[in-house]
Amino acid sequence: MSTLKSAAVGQTVTVRKVGGEGAVKRRIMDMGITKGVSVYVRKVAPLGDPIEVTVRGYELSIRKADAEMIEAE
Repeated sequence: MSTLKSAAVGQTVTVRKVGGEGAVKRRIMDMGITKGVSVYVRKVAPLGDPIEVTVRGYELSIRKADAEMIEAE
């Protein structure tokens, strides 16, 4: 199982599971990233942080640490 962090730029992945707990998980889910949603990876900063994605029509920036909590395929 791979994570959103390992997705390539230009790739669209489907979220399988949101990990983490408490505030971290709530922050991810508040962005609209939930099981079954499609996430398009638009851009990754040179050092890999942040990762810019499009979710449900919104453009978002996700921290690398948060992206590791999102299982995707």
